[in-house]
Amino acid sequence: MKLHVRTVIISDVHLGTSESKVNEVNHFLRSVRCEKLILNGDIIDGWQLRRGGQWTKAHTRFVRIVLKKLEKRDTQVIYLRGNHDDILATFLPLDFENLSVVEDHVHEGPRGRYLVLHGDIFDSVTKNFVFLAHLGDWGYRALLQLNRAYNVWRTWRGKEYWSLSKAIKARVKEAVSHISNFEEHIAVLARKRNCVGVMCGHIHTAADKMIGDVHYLNSGDWVESLTAVVEHHDGRFELIGFNDFLRQYPMVDDVAVAEFAGEPVGV
Repeated sequence: MKLHVRTVIISDVHLGTSESKVNEVNHFLRSVRCEKLILNGDIIDGWQLRRGGQWTKAHTRFVRIVLKKLEKRDTQVIYLRGNHDDILATFLPLDFENLSVVEDHVHEGPRGRYLVLHGDIFDSVTKNFVFLAHLGDWGYRALLQLNRAYNVWRTWRGKEYWSLSKAIKARVKEAVSHISNFEEHIAVLARKRNCVGVMCGHIHTAADKMIGDVHYLNSGDWVESLTAVVEHHDGRFELIGFNDFLRQYPMVDDVAVAEFAGEPVGV
């Protein structure tokens, strides 16, 4: 079984890190047929790879899946620079037949123009204080490791997966305010570019909502939320969580099942 859609948008896979849920995203991409695939930044985590990182066969498999879509499925692939793969900024824009590597992109859909960008340009810390951004990234990785240990204990107690970082973002006033300001700035830019909507990533908080007259979509991440945005052939957008997707398109490959076993998932 395959899901057939017009466009798929994913972001923040963070290949090269141990926290990347690469087996899940690989299964998702294998199970989807699309005319356009938008990789909206932080697909490869250059920051972590410069520190040593962790690149596995599953990470290489992700690249092969994308290349197969380019070669055999005639899929148009748009790769947008993120802050963790900012090394690409030196070479932009790049075009190789059906593959484009760009800073931002305007998606022309049945329901109008959508501005696509990673979103880090509206993060003042990422943009102006690179050292603090790297320090914050280190803190986030430490939080994920603590979260992993805590969820081992929860599994032993028969409890479901719980995200510590999500809880902090939802409850800490400064984090809630940061997300709100980020969304408002993105919506303003979309209006200035004469777009009816905007697609972004960066803040690892999936969303599908209206901000005034602008349709705001955030594809989330493949570290914790495990979400993607798809555009159906009638122009309708849908935010898909991996747990729901897995119920309809289960893993049937023995290798994929073995890789997936024991990994917590959640939306």
